[in-house]
Amino acid sequence: MRQMARRSFVAGAAGVVAGVVSTVTTAGDAVADPLRRTGAEPAGAPARAGARHVARRELRGMWVATVANLDWPSAPGLTAAAQRAELIAYLDEAVARRLNTVILQVRPTADALWPSPYEPWAQYLTGVQGKDPGWDPLGTAVQEAHRRGLELHAWFNPYRVANHTDPSRLAAGHPARLHPDWVLPYGGKLYYNPGIPEVRRFVQDAMLDAVRRYDIDAVHWDDYFYPYPVAGQVFDDDATYAKYGAGFPDKAAWRRDNTDKLVRETAERIKKIKKNVQFGISPFGVWRNAATDPLGSDTRAGVQTYDDLHADTRGWVRKGWIDYICPQIYWNIGFAAADYAKLLPWWAETVRGTGVDLFVGEALYKAGDPAQPAAWQDPAELSRHIDFAADYDQVRGHVYFSGKDVVRDRIGAMARVVGDHYRSRVRPPR
Repeated sequence: MRQMARRSFVAGAAGVVAGVVSTVTTAGDAVADPLRRTGAEPAGAPARAGARHVARRELRGMWVATVANLDWPSAPGLTAAAQRAELIAYLDEAVARRLNTVILQVRPTADALWPSPYEPWAQYLTGVQGKDPGWDPLGTAVQEAHRRGLELHAWFNPYRVANHTDPSRLAAGHPARLHPDWVLPYGGKLYYNPGIPEVRRFVQDAMLDAVRRYDIDAVHWDDYFYPYPVAGQVFDDDATYAKYGAGFPDKAAWRRDNTDKLVRETAERIKKIKKNVQFGISPFGVWRNAATDPLGSDTRAGVQTYDDLHADTRGWVRKGWIDYICPQIYWNIGFAAADYAKLLPWWAETVRGTGVDLFVGEALYKAGDPAQPAAWQDPAELSRHIDFAADYDQVRGHVYFSGKDVVRDRIGAMARVVGDHYRSRVRPPR
């Protein structure tokens, strides 16, 4: 995602609603019939006469980001009625596009879009962190999504505290103000320190409150663990490493273990609370480059999650700690440094035999952006992604970033995907 919500790979480094639409009938047991190609045809080739069609469930989702009001609400300080109407419009848009899942960001910056006993109300609702918006956005989202036959995945960011470095700007009583030793400034933002055991327990408690209180279908995390590297700056956790890092060969190994513990413990606690709630993670698309590790992908990415974010995304899949992985494969087919056509097969092989579902994060926001490569000026690029993925049985669906791009659909790329591949509604895999 862009700037504050997702990362986009540019030149080898981490770089980066409209009105209500009419409602379609809720999803039943209808299934789509995407063409399963033999592999001999090029991606995007037309269907062959007599080709075999396989009907199955698949996830079709979109992210709705709340941080910095990227998607919703469209601005802070709207009335409760206006906020609710905009949220409902997104759900109706998902139905109209024959999607079946909305991934709503409900804990963007160590705050909450529900009445949490742990953290203040998100500032993106009223413009003032901690101010009651007069309604329950998460509760409404769950109820209205389910009424429309949609799954609602609650999207949390574990460690980001603020998109600034001034604790005095946080709401009075904010945990980061009560425990200043928990917080580190880095890259113009504030983060909880992942190496402190009390922090790890607290952020789990804060997120799991929503699991206990609401009928959400999944807990969803994005790509932020340890922060993305910022040139010339140091994430100063030396004192924490000195206190807790005994027995590890280096700080990087200790940091990865901290992230591993967060993932494993959260997974275990979710299942203890509600066994049917899934746990999914949407990481940056490159685990490691093959030049760094022979198990890595044939890429030349400037960011590798294992090394730079201290997130062993491949390991979590292989160990079966999560229910689904949704890598952000935000590059076009043929992009030299990180080719969609090389990364998707790598992820398919990674999940093979693990029981972990693979959903693919798609960069709808790039379609029609004049700053993007020529491939993204073609409305058919994303449809080619879906067609390419059809060769891989491990791929169980796609998720589009982000909600406002689904709505405005700048060059008709989303309409092309729907017309080519989403001719009827389907249920998500379970």
